[in-house]
Amino acid sequence: MSAAVLVTADEAWVDGWTGPATFALTPHGLELRREASASDRAKAAAHVPGVLLPGFTDHHVHLGLVDPAPLAGNGIARVVDLGFTTAEAAAARENGADGRGVEVEFAGAMLTALGGYPIDRPWAPPGWSREVANEADAASAISEMRTAGASRIKIALNSVAGPVWSDGLLGGVVRLAHAAGLRVVAHAEGQGQVARAVRAGADALAHAPFTERLDDDDLRSMSETCAWISTLDIHGWGERTAAFEIALDNVARFSALGGRVLYGTDMGNGPLPVGINRRELDALSDAGLAPGAVISALTHTPLARETRVSWIPGAIPTDRADLARWLGTASVVAVDRLEETFA
Repeated sequence: MSAAVLVTADEAWVDGWTGPATFALTPHGLELRREASASDRAKAAAHVPGVLLPGFTDHHVHLGLVDPAPLAGNGIARVVDLGFTTAEAAAARENGADGRGVEVEFAGAMLTALGGYPIDRPWAPPGWSREVANEADAASAISEMRTAGASRIKIALNSVAGPVWSDGLLGGVVRLAHAAGLRVVAHAEGQGQVARAVRAGADALAHAPFTERLDDDDLRSMSETCAWISTLDIHGWGERTAAFEIALDNVARFSALGGRVLYGTDMGNGPLPVGINRRELDALSDAGLAPGAVISALTHTPLARETRVSWIPGAIPTDRADLARWLGTASVVAVDRLEETFA
Protein backbone atom coordinates (compact mmCIF):
# COMPACT_ATOMS: atom_id res chain seq x y z
CA MET A 1 0.00 0.00 0.00
CA SER A 2 1.40 3.41 -0.93
CA ALA A 3 2.08 5.92 1.82
CA ALA A 4 -0.58 8.52 2.44
CA VAL A 5 -0.12 11.93 0.88
CA LEU A 6 0.46 14.44 3.66
CA VAL A 7 -0.17 18.17 3.76
CA THR A 8 0.64 20.61 6.53
CA ALA A 9 -1.00 23.86 7.54
CA ASP A 10 -0.08 26.74 9.79
CA GLU A 11 -3.37 26.31 11.65
CA ALA A 12 -6.64 24.40 11.31
CA TRP A 13 -10.08 24.16 12.91
CA VAL A 14 -11.01 20.65 14.11
CA ASP A 15 -13.62 21.33 16.81
CA GLY A 16 -11.18 23.97 17.99
CA TRP A 17 -7.81 25.35 16.92
CA THR A 18 -5.09 22.76 16.33
CA GLY A 19 -1.99 24.92 15.97
CA PRO A 20 0.40 23.73 13.24
CA ALA A 21 -1.26 20.67 11.75
CA THR A 22 -0.46 17.68 9.55
CA PHE A 23 -3.16 15.94 7.53
CA ALA A 24 -3.37 12.83 5.37
CA LEU A 25 -5.41 13.21 2.20
CA THR A 26 -8.13 10.55 2.10
CA PRO A 27 -11.04 9.94 -0.29
CA HIS A 28 -13.35 11.21 2.45
CA GLY A 29 -11.53 14.37 3.51
CA LEU A 30 -8.58 15.32 5.69
CA GLU A 31 -7.39 13.03 8.47
CA LEU A 32 -5.60 14.95 11.21
CA ARG A 33 -2.33 13.27 12.21
CA ARG A 34 -2.05 14.40 15.80
CA GLU A 35 1.14 12.39 16.40
CA ALA A 36 2.89 13.42 13.19
CA SER A 37 6.67 13.46 13.55
CA ALA A 38 9.11 16.03 12.25
CA SER A 39 10.01 13.48 9.58
CA ASP A 40 6.36 13.19 8.52
CA ARG A 41 6.05 16.95 8.27
CA ALA A 42 9.24 17.18 6.25
CA LYS A 43 7.84 14.66 3.73
CA ALA A 44 4.55 16.56 3.26
CA ALA A 45 3.63 17.08 -0.38
CA ALA A 46 2.32 20.58 0.27
CA HIS A 47 2.17 23.26 2.93
CA VAL A 48 -0.91 25.45 3.31
CA PRO A 49 0.09 28.92 4.51
CA GLY A 50 -2.63 30.20 6.75
CA VAL A 51 -5.68 28.44 8.12
CA LEU A 52 -7.79 25.47 6.96
CA LEU A 53 -11.39 25.15 8.14
CA PRO A 54 -14.34 23.00 7.12
CA GLY A 55 -16.13 24.41 4.09
CA PHE A 56 -18.37 27.31 5.08
CA THR A 57 -22.11 26.72 4.71
CA ASP A 58 -24.91 29.21 4.16
CA HIS A 59 -27.91 27.38 5.60
CA HIS A 60 -30.54 29.56 3.91
CA VAL A 61 -30.29 30.65 0.28
CA HIS A 62 -32.52 30.95 -2.77
CA LEU A 63 -30.47 29.94 -5.80
CA GLY A 64 -33.28 30.99 -8.11
CA LEU A 65 -32.74 34.62 -7.06
CA VAL A 66 -28.94 34.85 -7.39
CA ASP A 67 -26.13 33.88 -9.72
CA PRO A 68 -24.32 31.17 -7.71
CA ALA A 69 -21.13 31.29 -9.80
CA PRO A 70 -19.20 33.62 -7.41
CA LEU A 71 -20.03 31.65 -4.24
CA ALA A 72 -16.95 29.42 -3.97
CA GLY A 73 -14.60 32.28 -4.80
CA ASN A 74 -16.32 34.33 -2.12
CA GLY A 75 -15.91 31.79 0.65
CA ILE A 76 -19.01 29.56 0.51
CA ALA A 77 -18.48 25.82 -0.04
CA ARG A 78 -22.03 24.63 0.56
CA VAL A 79 -25.52 26.09 0.50
CA VAL A 80 -28.90 24.88 1.64
CA ASP A 81 -31.58 26.07 -0.75
CA LEU A 82 -34.81 26.72 1.12
CA GLY A 83 -37.11 27.74 -1.70
CA PHE A 84 -36.89 26.83 -5.38
CA THR A 85 -38.69 24.51 -7.76
CA THR A 86 -37.78 20.96 -6.82
CA ALA A 87 -36.47 20.13 -10.30
CA GLU A 88 -34.25 23.21 -10.52
CA ALA A 89 -32.90 22.68 -7.00
CA ALA A 90 -32.08 19.06 -7.87
CA ALA A 91 -30.28 20.23 -11.02
CA ALA A 92 -28.23 22.73 -9.01
CA ARG A 93 -27.29 19.93 -6.62
CA GLU A 94 -26.13 17.77 -9.51
CA ASN A 95 -24.08 20.62 -10.97
CA GLY A 96 -22.14 20.94 -7.73
CA ALA A 97 -21.54 17.23 -7.27
CA ASP A 98 -18.14 17.20 -9.01
CA GLY A 99 -16.43 18.86 -6.04
CA ARG A 100 -15.47 21.99 -7.98
CA GLY A 101 -18.49 24.24 -7.61
CA VAL A 102 -20.61 24.93 -4.57
CA GLU A 103 -22.23 21.90 -2.93
CA VAL A 104 -26.02 22.14 -2.77
CA GLU A 105 -28.54 20.66 -0.37
CA PHE A 106 -32.15 21.60 -0.84
CA ALA A 107 -35.70 21.46 0.43
CA GLY A 108 -37.51 21.96 -2.86
CA ALA A 109 -40.90 23.64 -2.92
CA MET A 110 -42.16 25.11 0.36
CA LEU A 111 -45.23 23.42 1.80
CA THR A 112 -47.96 25.83 2.87
CA ALA A 113 -51.66 26.09 3.66
CA LEU A 114 -54.22 26.76 0.93
CA GLY A 115 -53.67 30.41 -0.01
CA GLY A 116 -50.74 30.62 2.41
CA TYR A 117 -47.36 32.30 2.19
CA PRO A 118 -45.61 32.61 -0.28
CA ILE A 119 -48.23 31.73 -2.87
CA ASP A 120 -48.92 35.35 -3.87
CA ARG A 121 -45.35 36.68 -3.61
CA PRO A 122 -43.91 38.05 -6.90
CA TRP A 123 -40.47 36.62 -6.11
CA ALA A 124 -41.87 33.08 -5.75
CA PRO A 125 -43.04 31.89 -9.18
CA PRO A 126 -45.19 28.77 -9.66
CA GLY A 127 -43.46 25.69 -8.36
CA TRP A 128 -41.68 27.42 -5.50
CA SER A 129 -44.42 26.45 -3.07
CA ARG A 130 -46.99 23.69 -2.77
CA GLU A 131 -50.40 24.15 -1.19
CA VAL A 132 -51.26 21.32 1.20
CA ALA A 133 -54.86 20.84 2.26
CA ASN A 134 -54.52 17.49 4.02
CA GLU A 135 -52.04 14.78 4.92
CA ALA A 136 -52.51 13.02 1.57
CA ASP A 137 -51.32 16.20 -0.18
CA ALA A 138 -48.38 16.40 2.19
CA ALA A 139 -47.41 12.76 1.69
CA SER A 140 -47.42 13.18 -2.09
CA ALA A 141 -45.29 16.35 -1.99
CA ILE A 142 -42.81 14.92 0.53
CA SER A 143 -42.41 11.72 -1.51
CA GLU A 144 -41.73 13.74 -4.66
CA MET A 145 -39.08 15.89 -2.97
CA ARG A 146 -37.38 12.96 -1.29
CA THR A 147 -37.17 11.14 -4.61
CA ALA A 148 -35.62 14.24 -6.18
CA GLY A 149 -32.89 14.28 -3.52
CA ALA A 150 -34.18 16.79 -0.97
CA SER A 151 -32.50 16.58 2.45
CA ARG A 152 -35.21 18.48 4.31
CA ILE A 153 -38.72 19.88 3.95
CA LYS A 154 -39.52 23.54 4.41
CA ILE A 155 -42.91 24.50 5.79
CA ALA A 156 -44.49 27.96 5.90
CA LEU A 157 -46.25 29.21 9.03
CA ASN A 158 -46.71 32.90 8.27
CA SER A 159 -49.90 34.14 9.87
CA VAL A 160 -49.00 37.72 8.93
CA ALA A 161 -49.23 36.96 5.21
CA GLY A 162 -52.03 34.41 4.97
CA PRO A 163 -53.64 31.25 6.32
CA VAL A 164 -51.68 28.63 8.25
CA TRP A 165 -52.44 24.98 9.00
CA SER A 166 -54.33 23.75 12.03
CA ASP A 167 -52.26 22.18 14.79
CA GLY A 168 -53.45 18.76 13.67
CA LEU A 169 -52.38 19.14 10.06
CA LEU A 170 -49.12 20.85 11.07
CA GLY A 171 -48.23 17.91 13.29
CA GLY A 172 -49.18 15.48 10.53
CA VAL A 173 -46.94 17.20 7.97
CA VAL A 174 -43.97 17.11 10.35
CA ARG A 175 -44.55 13.44 11.19
CA LEU A 176 -44.72 12.51 7.52
CA ALA A 177 -41.48 14.35 6.76
CA HIS A 178 -39.69 12.67 9.64
CA ALA A 179 -41.04 9.26 8.60
CA ALA A 180 -39.47 9.90 5.18
CA GLY A 181 -36.12 10.61 6.86
CA LEU A 182 -36.23 14.35 6.18
CA ARG A 183 -35.64 17.20 8.60
CA VAL A 184 -38.19 20.01 8.82
CA VAL A 185 -37.29 23.69 8.55
CA ALA A 186 -40.06 26.14 9.44
CA HIS A 187 -40.59 29.71 8.26
CA ALA A 188 -42.41 30.90 11.39
CA GLU A 189 -43.71 34.46 11.35
CA GLY A 190 -46.51 35.98 13.39
CA GLN A 191 -47.58 35.79 17.00
CA GLY A 192 -47.24 32.26 18.37
CA GLN A 193 -46.04 30.63 15.15
CA VAL A 194 -42.53 29.85 16.43
CA ALA A 195 -43.96 28.00 19.42
CA ARG A 196 -46.36 26.09 17.16
CA ALA A 197 -43.52 25.01 14.87
CA VAL A 198 -41.37 23.81 17.76
CA ARG A 199 -44.23 21.98 19.49
CA ALA A 200 -44.96 20.17 16.23
CA GLY A 201 -41.36 18.94 16.07
CA ALA A 202 -39.66 21.24 13.56
CA ASP A 203 -35.92 20.62 13.54
CA ALA A 204 -34.91 24.17 12.62
CA LEU A 205 -36.28 27.65 12.12
CA ALA A 206 -35.52 29.26 8.77
CA HIS A 207 -35.12 32.64 10.52
CA ALA A 208 -34.19 33.65 14.03
CA PRO A 209 -37.57 34.72 15.50
CA PHE A 210 -38.18 38.38 14.69
CA THR A 211 -41.87 39.12 15.19
CA GLU A 212 -41.97 38.63 18.96
CA ARG A 213 -39.66 38.48 21.94
CA LEU A 214 -39.71 34.91 23.23
CA ASP A 215 -39.62 34.23 26.95
CA ASP A 216 -36.74 32.39 28.54
CA ASP A 217 -38.75 29.26 29.35
CA ASP A 218 -39.67 28.83 25.68
CA LEU A 219 -36.09 29.48 24.65
CA ARG A 220 -34.79 26.93 27.13
CA SER A 221 -37.12 24.28 25.72
CA MET A 222 -36.27 25.18 22.11
CA SER A 223 -32.54 25.07 22.80
CA GLU A 224 -32.78 21.32 23.35
CA THR A 225 -34.64 20.43 20.16
CA CYS A 226 -34.53 23.10 17.47
CA ALA A 227 -31.69 24.91 15.66
CA TRP A 228 -32.07 28.48 14.45
CA ILE A 229 -30.80 29.79 11.12
CA SER A 230 -29.69 33.34 11.80
CA THR A 231 -30.70 35.56 8.78
CA LEU A 232 -30.28 38.66 10.96
CA ASP A 233 -29.07 40.98 8.20
CA ILE A 234 -32.29 40.77 6.17
CA HIS A 235 -33.86 43.06 8.77
CA GLY A 236 -32.50 46.30 7.40
CA TRP A 237 -29.39 45.14 5.45
CA GLY A 238 -27.10 47.00 7.78
CA GLU A 239 -29.68 49.36 9.30
CA ARG A 240 -30.86 48.15 12.68
CA THR A 241 -34.62 47.90 12.42
CA ALA A 242 -37.05 46.91 15.16
CA ALA A 243 -37.22 43.38 13.72
CA PHE A 244 -33.41 43.18 13.79
CA GLU A 245 -33.30 44.14 17.46
CA ILE A 246 -35.97 41.57 18.37
CA ALA A 247 -34.14 38.84 16.47
CA LEU A 248 -30.76 39.82 17.92
CA ASP A 249 -32.10 39.73 21.47
CA ASN A 250 -33.72 36.33 20.88
CA VAL A 251 -30.50 34.92 19.41
CA ALA A 252 -28.40 36.27 22.28
CA ARG A 253 -30.57 34.59 24.92
CA PHE A 254 -31.10 31.39 22.89
CA SER A 255 -27.36 30.97 22.33
CA ALA A 256 -26.58 31.69 25.99
CA LEU A 257 -28.92 28.84 26.92
CA GLY A 258 -27.00 26.45 24.68
CA GLY A 259 -29.16 26.71 21.58
CA ARG A 260 -27.56 25.90 18.24
CA VAL A 261 -27.34 28.84 15.85
CA LEU A 262 -26.53 28.22 12.16
CA TYR A 263 -25.17 30.86 9.82
CA GLY A 264 -27.67 31.67 7.11
CA THR A 265 -28.42 34.79 5.12
CA ASP A 266 -31.60 34.25 3.07
CA MET A 267 -29.41 35.07 0.07
CA GLY A 268 -31.55 36.47 -2.73
CA ASN A 269 -33.74 38.41 -0.29
CA GLY A 270 -32.67 41.97 -0.99
CA PRO A 271 -29.18 43.47 -1.34
CA LEU A 272 -27.15 40.66 0.20
CA PRO A 273 -23.66 39.67 -0.96
CA VAL A 274 -23.26 36.46 -2.95
CA GLY A 275 -20.71 34.90 -0.64
CA ILE A 276 -19.74 35.49 2.98
CA ASN A 277 -21.90 38.23 4.52
CA ARG A 278 -19.71 40.09 7.00
CA ARG A 279 -22.69 41.99 8.40
CA GLU A 280 -24.30 38.65 9.32
CA LEU A 281 -21.12 37.53 11.05
CA ASP A 282 -20.83 40.84 12.92
CA ALA A 283 -24.44 40.45 14.05
CA LEU A 284 -23.69 36.98 15.43
CA SER A 285 -20.78 38.43 17.39
CA ASP A 286 -23.03 41.26 18.59
CA ALA A 287 -25.46 38.59 19.84
CA GLY A 288 -22.70 37.33 22.11
CA LEU A 289 -21.48 34.31 20.14
CA ALA A 290 -17.81 33.69 20.89
CA PRO A 291 -15.47 33.35 17.88
CA GLY A 292 -15.56 29.56 18.12
CA ALA A 293 -19.36 29.59 18.14
CA VAL A 294 -19.40 31.84 15.05
CA ILE A 295 -17.11 29.39 13.24
CA SER A 296 -19.29 26.47 14.35
CA ALA A 297 -22.33 28.29 12.97
CA LEU A 298 -20.54 28.57 9.62
CA THR A 299 -19.36 24.97 9.40
CA HIS A 300 -21.58 22.04 8.60
CA THR A 301 -19.39 18.94 8.31
CA PRO A 302 -16.25 17.95 10.24
CA LEU A 303 -13.02 18.64 8.39
CA ALA A 304 -12.36 14.89 8.24
CA ARG A 305 -15.41 14.42 5.99
CA GLU A 306 -15.08 17.48 3.76
CA THR A 307 -14.38 17.32 0.02
CA ARG A 308 -14.18 21.14 0.01
CA VAL A 309 -12.39 23.21 2.63
CA SER A 310 -12.23 26.89 3.42
CA TRP A 311 -8.79 28.47 3.29
CA ILE A 312 -7.84 31.81 4.84
CA PRO A 313 -4.31 32.99 4.11
CA GLY A 314 -3.99 35.36 7.06
CA ALA A 315 -3.35 34.55 10.70
CA ILE A 316 -6.23 34.21 13.17
CA PRO A 317 -7.12 37.70 14.44
CA THR A 318 -6.51 38.47 18.06
CA ASP A 319 -9.15 41.21 18.11
CA ARG A 320 -12.68 39.83 18.09
CA ALA A 321 -13.84 42.90 16.15
CA ASP A 322 -11.74 41.69 13.19
CA LEU A 323 -13.32 38.22 13.05
CA ALA A 324 -15.94 38.94 10.36
CA ARG A 325 -13.42 40.73 8.15
CA TRP A 326 -10.99 37.81 8.49
CA LEU A 327 -13.60 35.12 7.82
CA GLY A 328 -14.78 37.14 4.84
CA THR A 329 -11.42 36.60 3.12
CA ALA A 330 -11.97 32.83 2.86
CA SER A 331 -11.93 30.97 -0.42
CA VAL A 332 -12.83 27.37 -1.17
CA VAL A 333 -10.36 24.68 -2.23
CA ALA A 334 -11.25 21.10 -3.19
CA VAL A 335 -9.41 18.62 -0.96
CA ASP A 336 -8.14 16.70 -3.98
CA ARG A 337 -6.56 19.90 -5.27
CA LEU A 338 -4.72 20.88 -2.10
CA GLU A 339 -1.50 19.24 -3.24
CA GLU A 340 -1.41 20.95 -6.63
CA THR A 341 -2.62 24.28 -5.21
CA PHE A 342 -0.02 24.57 -2.45
CA ALA A 343 2.89 22.36 -3.59
